[in-house]
Amino acid sequence: MPRQAWSAKRERQYEHVKESEKKEGRSTKRAKEIAARTVNKERARSGETKGRASRTSTRDMSSGRRGGLRSGTRRPKGRTKEQLYNEAKRLNVPGRSQMNKQQLQRAVDSRKR
Repeated sequence: MPRQAWSAKRERQYEHVKESEKKEGRSTKRAKEIAARTVNKERARSGETKGRASRTSTRDMSSGRRGGLRSGTRRPKGRTKEQLYNEAKRLNVPGRSQMNKQQLQRAVDSRKR
């Protein structure tokens, strides 16, 4: 990630997106990846990048405005196993490392009630 090229505004945007993704239950690595991609796409849309940006980056609806409209198009809706595991960890669910996705879902849902 060439973060040296980012402005202070883009650094703030990166941190905001990263924290939002972590709150959604994504791992730190995945949250960083999503945040970096979001910032780089916004930089391309506003002409802050050198070189050629993809057509999708420049002509597509902005990620902030889209707000997840296309999420869930490639896989069934709902939280991923990783998200469920992270939530189970936060809720101190015992035996979570041995659970499959369905078991994690039930355990997390029962703890929230």
